[in-house]
Amino acid sequence: MEPDEKLMRSIEEQIGISENAKKSFREEILIRLSSYARKNKKFDYKSHERLKEAVEKKLFTDLKDVVKITTSTKTPDAEQLKRMNEVSAKLMDEYGYCPICANELLKYVGSLLNR
Repeated sequence: MEPDEKLMRSIEEQIGISENAKKSFREEILIRLSSYARKNKKFDYKSHERLKEAVEKKLFTDLKDVVKITTSTKTPDAEQLKRMNEVSAKLMDEYGYCPICANELLKYVGSLLNR
C-alpha cells in the first residue's frame, strides 16, 4: 500500500513540520519504531510524543466542526443525532473509547468549543 502523502502532511502540519523537515521527522519516527521492534515492544502513535500531539490535534481539528454542530443544541434533530452517533461510533471503534467515555468526550469538547 502506498503511503497517503496528503494525510501525512496534514498531520505533520499540526505541529509545524515544514515540507523541508518532513523527511527528518519521518526518519525520527522510523528510528523509534525500529527501536521498539528490537525490544519486542508495540509501537503506536502514542509512543512518539510529537507524533501523538500531531495526531491528536489532527483528530480534534477534523472533529471540531462535527462536534460543534452536534453539541450546540440540547435537543438535536435527526441529522445532528446521526452525526453524534457516527462520531461516538468512530471514537469507540477506532480509538477504544467505551460508550460512556465517547459521549463524555463529545460533551467536553463541545463545552470547549461553545465557550
